[in-house]
Parts: sequence; C-alpha cells; structure tokens
Amino acid sequence: MGREFLDLFDDWADSYEDSVAGVDPQYRAVFKNYDIILSEVAKCAFGNTLEFGVGTGNLTKKLLDSGCQVTGIEPSSAMREKASAKLPSLSLVEGDFIDYPTPVEPVHTIASSFAFHHLTDIEKNEAVMQYAELLQPMGKIVFADTVFETDEHKERAIHKARNQGFTDLVEDLQREYYTTLPEMRRIFTANGFHVTFEQMNDFAWLIMAVKK
Repeated sequence: MGREFLDLFDDWADSYEDSVAGVDPQYRAVFKNYDIILSEVAKCAFGNTLEFGVGTGNLTKKLLDSGCQVTGIEPSSAMREKASAKLPSLSLVEGDFIDYPTPVEPVHTIASSFAFHHLTDIEKNEAVMQYAELLQPMGKIVFADTVFETDEHKERAIHKARNQGFTDLVEDLQREYYTTLPEMRRIFTANGFHVTFEQMNDFAWLIMAVKK
C-alpha cells in the first residue's frame, strides 16, 4: 500500500517543495512542467474529489481553486502537517490508496499526483478495483505520475541517470514500483474504465480514466 515508504515521505516533507521546483538537478526532468501538470489534473477533475497522496497540498490547492470539493488522504503525518498549514480548511484524513475512510458523499473524481508508483502493480489493480465500485457513473480517475512506455524505456532512463551521476534518482527508479503504459492500460481496462494517456515530460504522464 506504499506505507513501506513512510519514513521517506516524512524525511522528504521539508525539501519536497524544492524538489518539485527544480532546485535538485537530479529531479529537474522528473518535475519539469510541474505547475502545468497539476493544472491539467485539476482541469479534468469535477465534483466531490478524493485526492490520494496529498503531500504538501500543491495539487489540492488547484483542485479547490477549480471548484472541487476535496477530501485529502495522506499517510505521512509530516506531509499532513505541511498540507494543513497551507490549507487550514482542508478536510484531510490519514490513509493511503487502498486503506482509507469510506466516503460519506458520492465520489465523482479520484485524483493524485506523483504518488501512484508507491504501489506494486498488484496493489494498483486492487486500488482501481475499489475505485470502480466507489465512483459514480462517468466518474473519473485523474492521475499524474511517472510511467514508462516499456520496461526497456525504464532501463534506458536508469542508465542515463547513472551516467549523469544522479545516484539518488537511480536509487529511486530502482526502489519504487514504476510501471509501464501497457500495464496501466490493462489495469484500468480490466476494471471497466476507458483510459487515455498524455505525456507531460520525459517521465510524467497525465492519466485519465472514465468509468464506463
């Protein structure tokens, strides 16, 4: 469920804003067009929205500004503290992509940015299966995340990062559960969604899945 990375999330809370802003050259390409990517996610979302992996609240603010009614779900206490300081009125609860409080209101959108890769492919499928039951008809899953076209593309990215001396990025790409477009398509299609992918930079894709 991604909770094996909780210590990493807590440690990253203080420096996350610098990472997404491109201060760390190792992650500059990963978060290129970050603000545009978040805006695209928010543009696709509507209605009552569950956001998984709120982090420091950057996507959350855009979702709220676009008129969505947002419930944030975040496993890291340090990240929740950052998000609550930025957005004091946010409804924010402890949880993860699979284990979270059952929503009281109907859910129209499930959103997330740069977090779904914390789940194994089996866990990704389990999560999407849950969302298919949770979402209203024509409801949406809108994610932005690092995905690779094929396993070969992933290996090329690791090789390039290693040649650049980006040891943290290499470790990240090898430690986390970054998957491929065909696997993501299989997961969403098998659970009754029509899914589309739009590449936003060399790493990140905008993923929109509509419940059939």
